[in-house]
Amino acid sequence: MVFPVDLRRCQVLGLAGTAFLALGGETAGALPVQELLAPANVRAALGLVGVYFGVVLLIAAWVLLGRLVRGAEPPAPRSLLLVLAVWAAPLLLAPPLFSRDVYSYLAQGAMVDAHIDVYAHGPAQLGGPLADEVAPLWRNTGAPYGPVFLAVASRLSGLTRGELPAGLVGMRLVALLGVALMAAALPRLARHSGADPAAALWLGALNPLVLLHLVAGAHNDAIMLGLLGVGLVAALGRWPVLGAVLVTLAALVKAPAVLGLAAVVVLQVRAGRKPAKAVLTTVLAAAAITVAATAVAGTGYGWIGALDTPVSAHNWALTSLLGRATGALLEHLGSDLAPLALPAWHLFGIAVTGLVIAAIWWRLRPRPVYALGLSLATVAAFGPAIRPWYALWGLFLIAAAAPTTSVRHRVAAVTGVLALATLPSGGPVDTGQLVLAVSGGVLAVVVLWQAHQAAQAPALGHTA
Repeated sequence: MVFPVDLRRCQVLGLAGTAFLALGGETAGALPVQELLAPANVRAALGLVGVYFGVVLLIAAWVLLGRLVRGAEPPAPRSLLLVLAVWAAPLLLAPPLFSRDVYSYLAQGAMVDAHIDVYAHGPAQLGGPLADEVAPLWRNTGAPYGPVFLAVASRLSGLTRGELPAGLVGMRLVALLGVALMAAALPRLARHSGADPAAALWLGALNPLVLLHLVAGAHNDAIMLGLLGVGLVAALGRWPVLGAVLVTLAALVKAPAVLGLAAVVVLQVRAGRKPAKAVLTTVLAAAAITVAATAVAGTGYGWIGALDTPVSAHNWALTSLLGRATGALLEHLGSDLAPLALPAWHLFGIAVTGLVIAAIWWRLRPRPVYALGLSLATVAAFGPAIRPWYALWGLFLIAAAAPTTSVRHRVAAVTGVLALATLPSGGPVDTGQLVLAVSGGVLAVVVLWQAHQAAQAPALGHTA
């Protein structure tokens, strides 16, 4: 006997999950500094329990929806888009969750508006209440983002006049625009790749990581992925130049999207263009829009040098973990090479990334969307820094082009783990907070089990 599944139940269960997320975030989220509560505060503790209760409900709703999508009568893509809108609704006015990056975006926008070089200075140079909201780690760090995003942030700063509540809503609306573009692109990319559009939407747009980090966290990865997706859709059709322009705009939000230009070239070649002409057209379009966007933004080309922005000393990326472990071992042995361990492992990660990406494109040239998804996943996996939402770089396109159901299952399993990996405050985990988070998740599992048992009881009674 299995838990009965229909679209309505999935919709309601997911809505309950995001509602608990929003309510719990009011006391346990990445709040403005004046509203922050001590972790030991009862309201903060209840909020943390509530957030993880909501996360587990949302994951359960998503898993059940996946069963429905794989069933005999899967919901239409339009119905799935409605589910996405319903699940996202409670998060629209919720405080930022799982990261304080949105405050950095607002401070950097204000810096551009004030004609301060965001690549040479951190938000501390801006000063004032807005800079105080930025996580201490990044207050003296230059922006790692491209001129397109900084132009958007600057415009938003001017419109909101530096008011924090309006700025947070504005950044979330920008992120929602990115998610909408992602959802619009996925069915078309899936059809091109021979995949099921409904399954692509389920894995790529209704994914809990999208709701937790792109919507609730308002990360600029949303607008990067949205522009990348519609750029690839344009390149599938008769507009390869527009495709190159849109993909370049995505890269001028965050640099990893530049790999999408390789897919634009391959798509043109597959459409019958000569390789040399495809490369030349793409390069010229990318160069032209880069110059134009940088001139309009007025930020200069400092973003190129800012690509090596320092990462957190405690980042849990694979190469950073290995670098710290190697450095500790060398230090224990009394070696003078200990300080070189971390940068050496980072360089090794870059080399491995290049080799893996080359191998991916060599094997998967006929499937450029899937190759691009795997390439972006490789960049996230072997880069010097990683966050749960970085997984969406590759996941978004893998959702559209995964060749088998088993690939989707593995990606979904990774999603479930990463959805539980970050505290709603965006801060480091301590033992007390971990206990509260686990308690919230366990409580959700108990409630779901009781609902499962209640659903089974009438059927068992009827059988008897």
